[in-house]
Amino acid sequence: MLKIENLHAEIDGKEILKGLDLEIRPGEIHAIMGPNGAGKSTLGYVLGGRDGYEVTQGSVEFEGRNLLDMEPHERAAAGVFLGFQYPVEIPGISNVQFLREALNAQRKARGEEPLSGGEFLKRARAQADALGMEQDMLKRPVNVGFSGGEKKRNEMVQMGIIDPKFAILDETDSGLDIDALKTVGEGINRIMRKPDKAVLLITHYQRLLEYVEPDAVHVLAAGRIVRSGGPELAVELEREGYQAVAA
Repeated sequence: MLKIENLHAEIDGKEILKGLDLEIRPGEIHAIMGPNGAGKSTLGYVLGGRDGYEVTQGSVEFEGRNLLDMEPHERAAAGVFLGFQYPVEIPGISNVQFLREALNAQRKARGEEPLSGGEFLKRARAQADALGMEQDMLKRPVNVGFSGGEKKRNEMVQMGIIDPKFAILDETDSGLDIDALKTVGEGINRIMRKPDKAVLLITHYQRLLEYVEPDAVHVLAAGRIVRSGGPELAVELEREGYQAVAA
C-alpha cells in the first residue's frame, strides 16, 4: 500500500529525514518509535503533504501512485488520513459542518454521490456512540474547549466518519489517561484493522501498542530507520531505552 525509498526531507534548509526506507502492506499496522528530534513527526507531515516540508530525494508510492506529486486534498481523497499530535481548534465551525463538508468533498473527488444530511448524521452519531462521545460535542466548534483526551477521541470520530484506507497517527496516545487510551486504541482497531487498510502509528511509548498490536515496530533515529522488529521490540525499547536498542 505504501512504499518509501531513500526519502530525504528538510525544513527551513535543515535536513531531517536522511534516507528512510519503509514498506507497509494492506492489512498491516506499523509503529514508528524513536527519541525527540528523530524525524517521526516530519515523516507524518511529509506523507500528509504539510506545507514547508521539502522532499529533496527519494520516492513515496501509495497504491502505485506517486504520493509526492499529489496535493494534500488529493491525498485525502485517495484515502490518506493524518491524525495530529496536537489537534487544532477551529472556532466558528461545528464538528458536523466541518466533517460533512470534508467527507462530501472527498466523495466528489472520487466521483461518488454526496451524503444527505440525514445519512451523514446517522454515520456521525454511530461513530460518536462507538467512541463514547456525547452527541452534543458534534455540534460544538471543532476541538474548541475540548480537553486533550476529548480532542483525541474527536479525532477518532473524524477518522471513523472519513473511513480512510491509510491512517498516519502522530502520537495519538499523547496526553491520554488510561481509560481514554483504551477507548482510542479500541477505536483504531475497529476502524482500521481490516484487510484493505493500513496504519502508521508514531509514538514514544509502548503503552498504546498494548491495545493496538503492531505487525512491525521500527526505530527511527537521526532521520533513518535503524532497526525493525515485531511487537517485542517495543517492549525492549521501553525496558532498555532508545540508545541501547538503536546502537
